[in-house]
Amino acid sequence: MNVFLTILLIAAMAATVFALVRGVIAFIKTTEADLMGNGPSQSGLKQNKAMQMRILFQGLAIIIIILLLMSRRG
Repeated sequence: MNVFLTILLIAAMAATVFALVRGVIAFIKTTEADLMGNGPSQSGLKQNKAMQMRILFQGLAIIIIILLLMSRRG
């Protein structure tokens, strides 16, 4: 069980890094027109989506760490 959780943890951490990199790339591609425009821009929506996914994957990784610690305790 610990091996399975460890593999899941590594996958969640990799997904977190991937989402972080996508968010940073979307941020870098933001143009001045996006910043000066009215309403949400396509770039801003991509940034928000990438950061939401990052938070989701971080939460998943934390839950897996808690499960790993609980399994070692008992």
